[in-house]
Amino acid sequence: MDRIDRKRDDLIALTQDLVRIPTLNPPGENYREICEYLRDRLASRGFDVELVRGEGTPGDSDKYPRWNVIARYEGTQVGECVHFNSHIDVVDVGAGWTTDPFGGELKDGKIYGRGTCDMKGGLAASIIAAEAFLEICPDFTGAIEISGTADEESGGYGGVAYLAEKGYFSPERVQHVIIPEPLQKDRICLGHRGVYWAEIETHGEIAHGSMPFLGDCAVRHMGAVLHEMEASLYPQLAQKRTEMPVVPEGARQSTMNINSIHGGQAEQETDFTGLPSPCVPDSCRVIVDRRFLIEEDVEDVAQELRTVLETVKHQRQNFRYDMRELFRVIPSMTDKNAPVVTSVAKAIGDVMGKQPEYVVSPGTYDQKHIDRIGKLKNCIAYGPGLLEMAHKPDEFVGVDDMIDSAKVMGQSLIDLLKPQ
Repeated sequence: MDRIDRKRDDLIALTQDLVRIPTLNPPGENYREICEYLRDRLASRGFDVELVRGEGTPGDSDKYPRWNVIARYEGTQVGECVHFNSHIDVVDVGAGWTTDPFGGELKDGKIYGRGTCDMKGGLAASIIAAEAFLEICPDFTGAIEISGTADEESGGYGGVAYLAEKGYFSPERVQHVIIPEPLQKDRICLGHRGVYWAEIETHGEIAHGSMPFLGDCAVRHMGAVLHEMEASLYPQLAQKRTEMPVVPEGARQSTMNINSIHGGQAEQETDFTGLPSPCVPDSCRVIVDRRFLIEEDVEDVAQELRTVLETVKHQRQNFRYDMRELFRVIPSMTDKNAPVVTSVAKAIGDVMGKQPEYVVSPGTYDQKHIDRIGKLKNCIAYGPGLLEMAHKPDEFVGVDDMIDSAKVMGQSLIDLLKPQ
């Protein structure tokens, strides 16, 4: 679409503006500011815009309210709705940057900054695509929605999950959803693997560090748990393979990450210059991040962890533990013949002259809530950017990739909404 090419400077400026609003999560900074920016932009183009706070959701507080923005543009005739959903939050900056993480620097055809790839570049591309469509197709059937939602990086409970519970993603209101996550401009992401997070705590007894035989070291107990995971569980996971087209290749099997480990005394503030006291730790906790396949049952996933713990219990004297589930996500995968899939595939062919690659994400994103809570199956992820750049230092998105993705989104609107 030539009109999108002519909007190149606008696309760059919009992306830079979004990146320069540091919406760090945690804790959830500047959500209201970015929602108001999007409201003003879209309202000036004729959208009806609503700000919705995810009240009472995890992390929501008066200091860090979970704000979301939803904009809707009605066509001249009643018909189906296409919804572009992007998350507004970004992860911690981390070390290793050579550019300003919130500067939005344009260099060699790339925009740098935290969130450029994941996923403010995709959000900007969807806005440009919708605006170009409305300019050339003012008389269309149906509706277009664009949303910027909170907390995807921490589960999406203050964003898409909350909105889905309120009916914003019901099949009666919305029929097609495109989530512009960075899966590369010639890929269609059909869904994602499942997640099971749990906290495991081993218990001991505190005593003086010079006489550890008078206590019971919870850290040593946890060491035995980790050893048993290495010996039995990890080899089992490596044997589990999926027919889902998960990328990268290493994620075609079941995986598990030890997300964190904490044992003994709490770490002191960075300005504390003293030494720790000599104590036997009476508690040790790990967070387990297990990613599972559509062929697996989540109850079996939980039982595998319990089996590890029970095996250690039979091997070690005085071994005591607790296991607490933190959350679970069931795998999701849209059918390749779903309307939104076929429209986007056709558009990729029209714009790039090639057939798309169909993939599944190694991690979850907000499709899980649209599918499980909203009961809306006709949903995919499609957007610009390289998946491997997400959460990395010197994160970037290519301008040409955003242009091409915006053209695909615009062509998909033409196909799905069939303007007169």
